[in-house]
Amino acid sequence: MNKDFFRDEQDDIRDLLRRYENLKTGRAQGILYEDAFERIIDYYDEQDDFEKAMEAVDVGLEQYPCSSTLIIKKADLLIAGRQYKEALEYLDRASLFDYHDIDLYILRTDAYLALDQQEKAVELLQEAIELFDGEERINLLFELSDVYDDYEEFDKIFDCLKLILEYDPNNEEALYKICFWTDFTGRYEQSIRIHQTIIDEYPYNELAWFNLAAAFQGLKLYEKSIDAYKYAIVINEKFDYAYRNMADAFIRIRKYKDAIEALEKVVELARPEDVIYEAIGHCYDKIANYAQARFYYRKASHLNQDDAKLYYKVALTYMNESQWKKAVKYLETALRISPGNREFNLAVGDCYKNLEDIDLAIEYYTKVVNAKPKSISGWESFIRCLYEVGYIEEAFKKIELAEQLAGKKAIFRYYKAAVLFTLGMNKEALIQLQIALNESPGMVKKFISLAPTHLQHPGVSELLAQSKRKK
Repeated sequence: MNKDFFRDEQDDIRDLLRRYENLKTGRAQGILYEDAFERIIDYYDEQDDFEKAMEAVDVGLEQYPCSSTLIIKKADLLIAGRQYKEALEYLDRASLFDYHDIDLYILRTDAYLALDQQEKAVELLQEAIELFDGEERINLLFELSDVYDDYEEFDKIFDCLKLILEYDPNNEEALYKICFWTDFTGRYEQSIRIHQTIIDEYPYNELAWFNLAAAFQGLKLYEKSIDAYKYAIVINEKFDYAYRNMADAFIRIRKYKDAIEALEKVVELARPEDVIYEAIGHCYDKIANYAQARFYYRKASHLNQDDAKLYYKVALTYMNESQWKKAVKYLETALRISPGNREFNLAVGDCYKNLEDIDLAIEYYTKVVNAKPKSISGWESFIRCLYEVGYIEEAFKKIELAEQLAGKKAIFRYYKAAVLFTLGMNKEALIQLQIALNESPGMVKKFISLAPTHLQHPGVSELLAQSKRKK
């Protein structure tokens, strides 16, 4: 049946084209009606034959000079040919015969925008919205929202979508779009009111529930967000984006097992994605199930082999288990993809330090501080390493270099105090410790973790007691 219909349609257009050619050459038998010219113009337009489409519309207008439909088609072709001013003249002419054709307003808008006359486009559409109702009014509001989008008036896009949903609360396109623009404009409270109103009238509108949940999520009301996502899933148990967003909300409130369950549902319903596997790995990481975390990080890396971060995350799970050699293997893979990454080099340095390969550890820490000499974390790891392996004088030199390059930070003063105590320079050490405590008393735990034995020095215990009283 469909094939027969398609064949009949082709025969019909061939017959029209033959009669049209006869008309042009003066051999016409009978007449071509207005709708026949419309079909011929559309045929050439679909074939991207602009010249023949324009010729057909001109021939048609010779036969039907008062046809608003053909005049509008002429204007449409002129716009496609970037002849905007001439197109506007034809649209003015068409409006004399039928001012209530919605295409008049849409094409005029296109022409005004092409001429960079946004104000005229907006004014025209606002006027048109009052003239039409139903589906046509909604189409014009979408057109107006597109104009605002082009000119980056984003709050007005939200307002247009809000109006559309007042006229048609179940309009899927508007519901999809307003979710994005709510997040973009930050108008979460308004979105909540809009969607609660829709849900009151249409309680089984899954998109309204989803948008309500997303708005709660934007306000960091994660428990309410999760409840709303659950309603969306009850209505549509295959709503994978609801599971995806709900998982994010669970992660935000540290309910990692619930997040894993939601993400596994996403895997079941949608195509495999590296970001989903990575998120599952992250959740297992957070509950210290490092074997499962690795499993999912690896699955993610199979889908995105160029993402060095995934190999780094696998390495971190091994580091959390003190499996330093296995961690190094994955860190080396990460560094092949991103050789200059300071995080990766720093982690390799930490691994070699724990493997007691101090020369290699120093080599990687040196790379880190050379790459970013003003970064405190690199210097901190380097200095700790030197101190812990007994390279005390070398540690002192690096502290002074760090202060020159990264500034006289409290952390460096704490480490300098520890080094000076170890070198027996107690007076100078107490001065450094006093300054550090004045600058950042909360950072004293770094001093204690590096050199807990120095707590036995009476001067240290007195300074710490004074600092605690002040606090």
